[in-house]
Amino acid sequence: MARHIYRCPLRWSDMDAFGHVNNVVFLRYLEEARIDFMFRLAPGEGSESFTGGSVVARHEIDYLRPLVHRHEPVTVETWVTKVGAASLTVAYEVKDAEAVYVRASTVVVPYNLEKGRPRRITAEERSFLEEYFDDSAGAPGESGDAREGAVAV
Repeated sequence: MARHIYRCPLRWSDMDAFGHVNNVVFLRYLEEARIDFMFRLAPGEGSESFTGGSVVARHEIDYLRPLVHRHEPVTVETWVTKVGAASLTVAYEVKDAEAVYVRASTVVVPYNLEKGRPRRITAEERSFLEEYFDDSAGAPGESGDAREGAVAV
């Protein structure tokens, strides 16, 4: 199982009055990693995979410890925990060599912007996503039973 690795810089403006990364800013970190994963790494030159749009249907975040400003970027690891007919769930860990700061998941729905409605995941997209599939680590709040049989083919 592969994980997508994104090195995310911390910005001075990410800090709140208490001197650590604000909880809302973590959503931006997750978004940056997810976009890098889904669009920059989309399969094949000239492929239309993931280019037609997508919407976030759900976020779930477990904040494990405060992250304070420093010059070194944090690592956001991203992997897939579920692939359905018209949605996928990606999981994340925001971490460095010493600690995991956040565990999170996002349900993403591919969306046809021209028609204004969700669309099904293509065979090419499914193939790409399955390279990053791992339900063993799960998503925040999931039990092992909820993850069983998560890939629908």
